[in-house]
Amino acid sequence: MSLLIPRRIALIAALASAMAAPAHTAEPLRVVATFSILGDLVQQVGGQRVAVQTLVGLGGDAHVFQPTPTHARQVGQAQLVVSNGLGYEGWMPRLLQSTGYKGPQVVTTKGVKPIAGTRGHNHDHGHKHDHGRHDPHAWQSVPNVITYVKNIADGLCTADAAGCPAYRANAERYTAELKTLDADIRAAWAPIPAAQRKVITSHAAYAYYGQAYGVRFLSPQGVSTESEASAKGVAQLVRQIKKEGIKALFVENVADPRLIEQIARETGVRPAGKLFADALTPPGGGAETYVQMMRANTRAMVDAVRGGR
Repeated sequence: MSLLIPRRIALIAALASAMAAPAHTAEPLRVVATFSILGDLVQQVGGQRVAVQTLVGLGGDAHVFQPTPTHARQVGQAQLVVSNGLGYEGWMPRLLQSTGYKGPQVVTTKGVKPIAGTRGHNHDHGHKHDHGRHDPHAWQSVPNVITYVKNIADGLCTADAAGCPAYRANAERYTAELKTLDADIRAAWAPIPAAQRKVITSHAAYAYYGQAYGVRFLSPQGVSTESEASAKGVAQLVRQIKKEGIKALFVENVADPRLIEQIARETGVRPAGKLFADALTPPGGGAETYVQMMRANTRAMVDAVRGGR
């Protein structure tokens, strides 16, 4: 009898421990994010409690994305849908309507102060794809992404109340990492005079970065990679690069490089490398996470502005 008592005690302790453990759904929460940067942010906050699918995959361009029946099925089966808003995913309303999705949604730019949209440097007003009144690339400012993270945590808590303590803890941890990132970016630019902080990029995706960190961006295209730069606009930009001695000329991972290559030939300024704008990269690509992307972009731009290669 004495041998049975310890066994009973051990069994009771094991049952009590199991009951006291945080409730965890048998299946992770199914979350659909519209593009890879949001997918990473959701994963950072959701951790092991979420299964994230992104509609526009690694290296993909949401500007020209066309949903397929597979994407419609993913949205239809989701328990939470996360999008950027500000007109970035112009195809999203139709996709939601076609799937009949009625579940919770997170618009990550809620609470972000938008910047007015631009058609780029002397950009042709006849381009065929317009995001509307606002520039949607708000994730290029780290303080904005801190707002994104709060909105994502709120949405996850709505969809999975049992996991809310974990989501809040993950969001707090990741926000601390983002604050460190923000401080590091400011420190990287601090030694460079404001007048020298000029960067040429393929399309106008960096206005929020410029506003946050005091960098002036010029681009031949507007806020969409589908926009078309006019010959007159490109010629004016070439003259400005020559006149002001701008050294930082970049292609982007989601943009056609030919226009930047043309500008490089006409100015004699060799492209300083590649920036990551609207998408993360596959493993080994240099921007596998949002934090890696921002650090890589900052390092490349600062080096180019200083005249390095």
